Amino acid sequence: MPIVWHKVREALKFTEDQMQWLRMIKDHIAGSFHLEMDDLDYTPFDAVGGRGRMYQLFGAEMNGVIEELNEVLVA
Repeated sequence: MPIVWHKVREALKFTEDQMQWLRMIKDHIAGSFHLEMDDLDYTPFDAVGGRGRMYQLFGAEMNGVIEELNEVLVA
């Protein structure tokens, strides 16, 4: 099951920091239709810690979150 929707379905909550990242990713995808790992090294992500901070927040699920949001937000 996709990571983001699994958390929603199981009534688990994202932290506020995680939600901030999810909103930034959504906004980025809305403007460019895709997020790549390298995008985390640039604005607005770099101002809040870049890919290192995202990994701290999402851990091993980080790549899955990016892939999932790329898939569902573009569809």
